[in-house]
Amino acid sequence: MKRMLLFLLLILSPVAHAAAASDYVDATGVSVDIISQTPNPARPGETVELTLSVQNFGNEDLKNIVLTAQPEYPFSQVSGESLTKTISYLNARQDDDDAATVKLKLKVDSDVPAGTYELDIVTTDSSGATKTTTLDIEVRGKEYAQVVTISKSNIDFATEEQLDFVVTNTGSSPLKNMKISWEDSTGTILPVYSDNTKYISYLAANQSVTVSYIVMADVNADPGLYQLDVTLEVEDYNSNVSTISTKAGLFVGGGTDFDVAFSDNSDGEVSFSIANVGNNEAYSVKVSIPEQDGYTVSGSSSTIVGNLEKGDYTIASFTVSQQGAGGMPGDTSGGPGGNTAASAASTSTNLTANEDLTVLIEYTDSAGQRNTVEKSVELSQSSSATAATGPGAQSQSSSSSSYTYIVLAAIVLASGYVVYHRRKHGENPAIVNKLVSLLHRGKKKEGN
Repeated sequence: MKRMLLFLLLILSPVAHAAAASDYVDATGVSVDIISQTPNPARPGETVELTLSVQNFGNEDLKNIVLTAQPEYPFSQVSGESLTKTISYLNARQDDDDAATVKLKLKVDSDVPAGTYELDIVTTDSSGATKTTTLDIEVRGKEYAQVVTISKSNIDFATEEQLDFVVTNTGSSPLKNMKISWEDSTGTILPVYSDNTKYISYLAANQSVTVSYIVMADVNADPGLYQLDVTLEVEDYNSNVSTISTKAGLFVGGGTDFDVAFSDNSDGEVSFSIANVGNNEAYSVKVSIPEQDGYTVSGSSSTIVGNLEKGDYTIASFTVSQQGAGGMPGDTSGGPGGNTAASAASTSTNLTANEDLTVLIEYTDSAGQRNTVEKSVELSQSSSATAATGPGAQSQSSSSSSYTYIVLAAIVLASGYVVYHRRKHGENPAIVNKLVSLLHRGKKKEGN
């Protein structure tokens, strides 16, 4: 019986030894850990460099240990870089100070979302024993934002203007607790209804948000280009705050506006008052009357009046006649009976304001741009005389007759005084007879 038990022990001993050896080969005493990672976290589209610690915890010394990276998405091999590293010797039962270090470089996919990804590292010793170690590598996009656009390039003086800043997350990771502010160091441009700071609680990657301000420029400032200093504070998910500073230009000034009023109409010359009612000076102002139905300009149809400061005004005059007062020019029908006299009066210098007159104002603004403003002017009734003959000539004849009577009456009074004076002093009555003859001729002429 004892012999049988001894025989069985002799048979099972090699099997147990082989099993123990197999366990040792399948689980080598090599440990692989990450010492450092650059950058940390890894960035999409960039390379990441891993510094690894390789340590032998086993009871036997190891030679020619081969360490091989087996990258899968989002990691891949960098061109020119090997995925395999060799360690010539590792002592048994090493501590941290005795561990070997190796470096690996891997490419990170450019479109990978933020997250933690696995990387397998396989170690193989000289006996062929292998061990796979899985490392966790964090990937996170860049926390970066920028002010892409500002809605306006120029604003006017003393006018409320809306100014929009478009902020874009140009990185690949979300941003939180952003703060945007701006300042004009001269104090010319200031926000109204709020301060100059706005907050953005969250902004996803590749997303934009619009931040609006109501601003106003000092009316007493000079026209010109002013610098806005824009500051953007960004907080990442580690609560680290970074500041982005940039500059933007905003032109203050530019265009203006005009008021045109009818001033006078004398003998066909129409005068207009041209006033600069805007907040900017107008340079090289030119006033014109364009071709239009109902009116004709004689001579020059435009005039240059020079520069007009804000609040200033000038006078521009043109020779304007109105068409169609009694029918269009050339119409000889004259209505029933063929009254040609009425037709002759169809072109008149008496502007009766049947239609408004269009006036154009061209000027150069404070930004150096040439602009044109069109104004419609209402013409007031004028007292100028209507040209030509016709039924209206009767009123002229009546006025002429009244004037003749006044002159004759003056002559009669003067004659009576002279006659009285001469007779009283006994002077020659021939003079009296001559005055009476002149009076008689005047009456005769009036009768004809």
